[in-house]
Amino acid sequence: MDQIMSLPFGVALAALFAIVMIRVNVTYWIGRGAMAGFAHTRFGGSLERPKAARAQALIQRWGPYAVVLSFLTVGLQTAINLAAGAARMPLRRYLPAAVAGSVIWALLYATIGLAALEAWLAVAAASPGGAAVGVAVLVTAITWVVVFRRRRARATSADTVV
Repeated sequence: MDQIMSLPFGVALAALFAIVMIRVNVTYWIGRGAMAGFAHTRFGGSLERPKAARAQALIQRWGPYAVVLSFLTVGLQTAINLAAGAARMPLRRYLPAAVAGSVIWALLYATIGLAALEAWLAVAAASPGGAAVGVAVLVTAITWVVVFRRRRARATSADTVV
């Protein structure tokens, strides 16, 4: 990462774009290949069921938006690109979404992301205990948000059922 941080901005941006484009396209093709292999198993017939067809239609319609937005998340990007490949999203819909998302990701990472990483490394080097407290606070905040949202979703679904 130090090598990319030491590059001029334009070169770092191009390198980050190339890295993420390679990664998401490899992930897409792994998903596509895995699904092609699955189709030749005894469970392959499940791909022809009505629910699978509805899921395919949903992915064809909303999948490109999910691909672009996945670049703004941490942890979902790989899963969404793998699912796009597994769902056999046509390349004419996938590639523009992957390019747009990669540009967004590279811009964010080259500006905010690298600066945040550099600041975090400086804090961790100066005070490992402070860095551990920072991680604990972040994990606690994320856990609180997830629990709060799940409880609210359960309450909402319970209200609609009653």
